Amino acid sequence: MSKLFVSTHPLISHKMAMLRNKDTGAKEFRELISEVATLLCYEATRDVPLCDCEITTPITTTTCKVISTGFAVVPILRAGIGMVDGMLSLMPTAKVGHIGLYRDPETLEPVEYYCKLPADIAERKVFLTDPMLATGGTADAAIGFLKDKGVKDITLLCVLSAPEGVERVQKAHPDVDIYTAAYDDNPLNDHGYIVPGLGDAGDRIFGTK
Repeated sequence: MSKLFVSTHPLISHKMAMLRNKDTGAKEFRELISEVATLLCYEATRDVPLCDCEITTPITTTTCKVISTGFAVVPILRAGIGMVDGMLSLMPTAKVGHIGLYRDPETLEPVEYYCKLPADIAERKVFLTDPMLATGGTADAAIGFLKDKGVKDITLLCVLSAPEGVERVQKAHPDVDIYTAAYDDNPLNDHGYIVPGLGDAGDRIFGTK
């Protein structure tokens, strides 16, 4: 079974309260999403592989540890884009792909409309980003697309998760760890929204509602 990491960091807890507040405007909401993504990225990269590298300091030569794998950040459009800059602030050399999915309002199942990934995506550790893990259908489908491209190392980063989404992803992809800033342990409402949640992350990031 994959690991579910739920942050208890005070900075994230404080920022989540601001994200949940309906009076937080689009500009501040975008900034907060990016900041939370940065903090989650720090946690999610804690166990990335290292290798020895000899360098020369101003004093002498020494052997240091450096990251031995390449990274890719793949946001699920459109809300996942809000997490990319925060991730890249820690991993500036990471490549970025995009997967376009939307949730059918009747079935609540994902529908694909776009997929563009780096050519060497299969050789990289991939961080899939989506602020909301609600039903899990979108994340499940996106992970499936990545695996179809040969990706073996996938980590899902979310700002807010619900039991239904976590269960679906863990059942379908037991090899994919989930990192989330908060976990709302309540059933989804009749519209498939997380409760108490923070509303529609995409609309709040881009000011479309």
